[in-house]
Amino acid sequence: MNEKERVHKLIAQRGYCSRRKAETLMQNGQVTVNGEVVKDLAFKASPSDDIVVEGHRLSTVEKVTYVFYKPEGAVSTTLDEAGRVTVVDFIDDDRRLYPIGRLDYDTSGLLMLTNDGEFANRMMHPRSKIEKEYVVTITGFLRKSTSDKFRRGVFIDGVKTLPAQIFGVKSNPKTEKTTAHVVITEGKHHQIKKMFQAFDHEVVKLKRIRFGPLTLEGLSKGSYRLLKPHEYKQLFVLSEKALNKS
Repeated sequence: MNEKERVHKLIAQRGYCSRRKAETLMQNGQVTVNGEVVKDLAFKASPSDDIVVEGHRLSTVEKVTYVFYKPEGAVSTTLDEAGRVTVVDFIDDDRRLYPIGRLDYDTSGLLMLTNDGEFANRMMHPRSKIEKEYVVTITGFLRKSTSDKFRRGVFIDGVKTLPAQIFGVKSNPKTEKTTAHVVITEGKHHQIKKMFQAFDHEVVKLKRIRFGPLTLEGLSKGSYRLLKPHEYKQLFVLSEKALNKS
């Protein structure tokens, strides 16, 4: 069966970029189908049609997603102008991979890389609300009132965050630092660092240990594994439930 799909969806399915980016490229006249420029976002094509994006002819490439244990000192991008090591450099795969979301340069932990634009877009959708768990070390001692405020939402950059959980709090009187687990369901830029800064705590170490059902079990820093089919299904179901509720 060779059912037609909207062109921007086919572009995302083949891992070139996200669907939103594909829509922009179409509107800018950078997409052709069988030699004709296509700007109409409702236009549909068959998987067998000749689709060219920014001069690149798309081929049917097998979709793949990796679970990666990002070390500190790697940037969450495909190319860094400063010549720093990127997360893609660790993956032995010639396909066009890119990270799903990002972790800061000085942050370690679980990060997915994929060539599946549809899956990436779903995982990063602000309404998917998939839990992300971190272990954080901060300066000072954490007050119970601060944890309570995290659960109610914290204003950062003029916007209130969704409720966050703090648990497993351990304070060290000698270093005057506190370690805790934090669970959030969104991914604003520098979110956890800014949330703690709102209460005069500096984040000195941050590590993501869970993304939905995925953990770092069996991985060491810099290593990776393929996302398993049942894990893909679990993540899809979690995001689908959230998107249907919103």
